[in-house]
Amino acid sequence: GDGSKDSAMAWLLLWTLNNVGVTLLNKSAFAKVDFKYPYFLSFVHMFCNSIGSSIVFWSIARDNARLKADNTATPGKLQQLLGQIHRKELDTTGKRSILVFSIIFSLNIAIGNVSLRHVSVNFNQVMRSLVPAITIAMGLALGRQISTKRQVAVLPIVVGVAMACFGDMTYTWLGFMYTVACVLLAALKVVASGEMLTGSLKLHPVDLLGHMAPLAMIQCIFLSVLTGEVSEIMTRWKTDLSPSVDFYPLTVVFLSGIFSFSLNICSLMANKLTSPLTLCITANVKQVLMIALSTIMFSTPISLLNGMGIVIVLLGSARYSYVSVLEKTKSTTPQTDVEKAELVPLHSTTTTTTETEMNGSAQKDKVNIRRVKSQEA
Repeated sequence: GDGSKDSAMAWLLLWTLNNVGVTLLNKSAFAKVDFKYPYFLSFVHMFCNSIGSSIVFWSIARDNARLKADNTATPGKLQQLLGQIHRKELDTTGKRSILVFSIIFSLNIAIGNVSLRHVSVNFNQVMRSLVPAITIAMGLALGRQISTKRQVAVLPIVVGVAMACFGDMTYTWLGFMYTVACVLLAALKVVASGEMLTGSLKLHPVDLLGHMAPLAMIQCIFLSVLTGEVSEIMTRWKTDLSPSVDFYPLTVVFLSGIFSFSLNICSLMANKLTSPLTLCITANVKQVLMIALSTIMFSTPISLLNGMGIVIVLLGSARYSYVSVLEKTKSTTPQTDVEKAELVPLHSTTTTTTETEMNGSAQKDKVNIRRVKSQEA
């Protein structure tokens, strides 16, 4: 009915706003408030995701108790929203898979954040457009059948990325290497999360988040202490980071964390309620929005060649997602959750960060790195 169409639209809109919000907040943390601690930021994200998923489970457990006591009662809002979530008891293999996935997940966010610290949102987003190409390469390496149509559709994206990165767009090699690592990890995460949600475990996405976030949180704070971020934050606490001195830095950091949790929920809901095609189109619109907004907000210089490259990447990504969705809908088999999961990335900042998905700016670092922003495909 129209009700479900409206709610699907609402989730898509929320997902888009949330996605853009997380990226721009993350980038602001690095560029505007000078909070240059990507691992610590990732720790905050995972902390918010752990607390968030605990609240969801607690509220659903309470809801279930109420429903048991009273047969006529209707499920609460949260349950209507997310459906039944049963926490699965994990065996040793399950726990091992979760641990491996949490490492991919926290690395993905952490490296994404580090990349954003060194390059512009634009560079980060454009490089991220390579994810389908890399996923195809990984697939071919594993001996999967991938149609020529799809392989051809990915070519313009690669060309566009090359144009966007060439010429004017100066960036550091360090930033470039981080961004490449971030893109490889993002492709790996797509494969892994599909496996977790639909493979032998078949976990509910919120359940997966609940198992994984606390592990990723510990990994991120460990990395943060290791890289000396924590001691630097302690040093700066009294002078400029403490809320009593300036509430702005921590507000940006925690808002970004809260948004990262709601982004995960929104992407799960959007995934559940809409068709993959809709999601793809939304993701492309989001990419355009993000590049436009970040170019204005962080005054990223763009040359003609770079600009053309960005346009080619955007059009190429749109066409690729269209081709892949057509292929999936043509196959008579009903679409698996994995295929859906491939379309909506679980992010923590991306990136999900997202992502996950942040704009890393090196303007504060002496180098004025001009760059282009990568898309969460």
